[in-house]
Amino acid sequence: MAGPRVVIIGAGVVGAALADEISARGWTEVTVVDQGPLPATGGSSSHAPGLVFQANPAKTMAELARFTVEKFRSLDVDGQPCFLQVGGLEIATTPERLTELHRRHGWVTSWGIEARLLGAQECLDQHPLLNPDRVLGGLFVPADGLARSVLAVEAQIRRATTRGVRFLARHEVLDVHQHQGRVTGVRTDRGEIPADVVVCCAGIWGPKIARMVGLNLPLTPLAHQLARTGPLPALAGQTEEAVRPILRHQDADLYYRDRYDCLTIGSYGHRPMPVSADDIRPTPVTDDIRPTGNAAMPSVLEFTEDDFAGAWRETRSLLPATRETKIEEGINGLFSFTTDGLPLLGESPDVKGFWVAEAVWVTHSAGVGRALAEWLVDGHCSTFDLHACDLNRFEPHQLAPDYVLARSSRNFVEVYDILHPLQPPGDPRPIRTSPFHPRQQELGAHFLEANGWERPQWYESNSGLLKGRSIPTPNDWAARHWSPIVGAEAQVTRERVALYDMTALKRLEVAGPGAATFLEYLCTGKVDKSVGSVTYTLLLGTDGGIRSDVTVARLAADRFQIGVNGNLDHHWLTRHLPADGTVQVRDLTPGTCCIGLWGPLARDVLQPLTRTDFSANGLKYFRAKQAYIGSVPVTAMRLSYVGELGWELYTTADLGLKLWDTLWQAAGPLGGIAAGRGAFNSLRLEKGYRAFGTDMTYEHDPYEAGLAFAVRPDKDFLGKPALLRRATDVRRRLTCLTMDDPRAVLMGQEPVYDREDRAVGYVTSAAYGYTVGRPIAYAWLPAELAVPRTPVHIGYFADRFEAVVTEEPLFDPSMSRLRG
Repeated sequence: MAGPRVVIIGAGVVGAALADEISARGWTEVTVVDQGPLPATGGSSSHAPGLVFQANPAKTMAELARFTVEKFRSLDVDGQPCFLQVGGLEIATTPERLTELHRRHGWVTSWGIEARLLGAQECLDQHPLLNPDRVLGGLFVPADGLARSVLAVEAQIRRATTRGVRFLARHEVLDVHQHQGRVTGVRTDRGEIPADVVVCCAGIWGPKIARMVGLNLPLTPLAHQLARTGPLPALAGQTEEAVRPILRHQDADLYYRDRYDCLTIGSYGHRPMPVSADDIRPTPVTDDIRPTGNAAMPSVLEFTEDDFAGAWRETRSLLPATRETKIEEGINGLFSFTTDGLPLLGESPDVKGFWVAEAVWVTHSAGVGRALAEWLVDGHCSTFDLHACDLNRFEPHQLAPDYVLARSSRNFVEVYDILHPLQPPGDPRPIRTSPFHPRQQELGAHFLEANGWERPQWYESNSGLLKGRSIPTPNDWAARHWSPIVGAEAQVTRERVALYDMTALKRLEVAGPGAATFLEYLCTGKVDKSVGSVTYTLLLGTDGGIRSDVTVARLAADRFQIGVNGNLDHHWLTRHLPADGTVQVRDLTPGTCCIGLWGPLARDVLQPLTRTDFSANGLKYFRAKQAYIGSVPVTAMRLSYVGELGWELYTTADLGLKLWDTLWQAAGPLGGIAAGRGAFNSLRLEKGYRAFGTDMTYEHDPYEAGLAFAVRPDKDFLGKPALLRRATDVRRRLTCLTMDDPRAVLMGQEPVYDREDRAVGYVTSAAYGYTVGRPIAYAWLPAELAVPRTPVHIGYFADRFEAVVTEEPLFDPSMSRLRG
């Protein structure tokens, strides 16, 4: 099949990879245009140093890198290899970094990548130029190495060309045409090219191209310093391009690679130097676009020696052999950075057929090419889980230019920093605050951020609750952004009652005469039920994978309120809307707020405040109704993510503070408290409640994730045929693990080992269970190990913790507390 007419804008390492992959899948009516010459187009690919380190806290990013390594190893240009597999060495020069390397070793082990921790002498054996007085240890990944990016571009161009793909050099894109919300082609300085699909792989020029269809691309080009030394006497006679491992010295924001008898040095240790895509000069007419040529490539700025001074001093200390040479040349090379450090992949929400593959470095380029080809041709990506990379993941405020610049620049500064999973981002903060924020500040809330919302993790006002309680202290890493107050808040929720700010949970309204039919098809559960019904259900992709878990409340015959996980769910619903206009979707979140009132005394707090019957029969479990709480109109849903009696109480933002004050005044005499997200997470794990994006993602199905109860096989729904096929072959399961060691509080992404010490899975969520008195972890394990009482152990930095598979839920399996 020839497939639709596709135009790929950008023939760098991403555009070339996509052209290769998409043509291999049968789409051959493809044109790739670039304003520069081929194969060195003048973008970031043309000056990239090519270091491919696979270690990454994100499973998807590690898998994209692994695919890139495997593909580039198979490519050559006239016998010249596209990948030099010299290995990758990350070194530690401080005790803190040495500890961090143990964590990084856990990541790559979790993701199935071979790696080993090295002692100081072993690091010197791998890289003899290192100063033995500086190095404490290292992490070595044998499969890492050097991507020769321009050669990789050429190799993939050649492959795609044999299948009929057309590559047009020296074609500057001036506009992207569209008609009635769909792309129709591109206009270049050399003429028009019709298209059914346009994919923007323009790299640092991406924001400029995206604006042609009204798309605001949250990407910032930033300059990154690269320098090359003169010949080193210690490397005299080296005729191979690279023989030593690529080297990371993250304590000083530096990396190194061989280049024959010289070294290339990369530094992130300088000030952020952002550049607007509109200010990046066009490709020069000459084909001489080498960094050292008379006409340097557009992605290269003038080297600022003062910014490199500290990097050179540190290099001469770490690698003493460099004291016998000098810096021969340097550049400030432009690369793409995003607000969360992840790529931008997917289709425009407003213009059908306009896709992007942006903010992709050489490290992940071939993987992204494969992923996007699958997505385009098959309608979904089967090799990689792309939910965290989806272009449509951002909230509106996250597209603001000032926000994009500030967060992208911060990511540049922190690119090699040791970052805690709960570490809140810096400025700009605060951005979004609930109506309860003033009261939370008065109570001494310790705030973290969730989708821009300031969300309490715990309240210092509850410190008095610690008296008479024994709250175990976790290990040093887990104790960051933690307080023993978290444990007290969890226990008091079980004993009395607590108010939780649930405003950060995104809420959508789906309305119109076709709303029930629309949702019935998208959801795995039955939602076309009586007014007042609430249903926990799933959204699936066409491949049967979980797109999200949601709660659907029917508030009127033609109106539903949906509790979703983020903007991707909003986009998913919107893109499936019927064309006849019978269904509308709108975001309720900015104008509303929510309090979770939960605990055995919740009814004692609420019932005196209203004339509405909130008895067990008056509002049953998983039912909703409108009511007045004092003078505040609310939508009350009898739900609980912490496993206790209670309600989610929604009202408009203008009445939020009044609702808080009304409930707070009533809860006080009963010993009620405000509780934070730390307690919430502990309580939900005791009940075995899953969190989408953490415990399960697109790659998992309901049967693997323990959510078969949310599927109604007797009805039709999106993804059902694929799900039924998957149901017959469940090979892994999301599994509850418990530990006896109170220090064994994990943070997620740790490797799980079987009794033969084989890495067999990884942790998703974890917390200490303050009711059950044990650390809890959820992990993906092979189905044959997901059997209660099966022993395993978990790698955590340099420690191993014994764990056992435990039947879930750990707390209140009879559900009596929820239904009371």
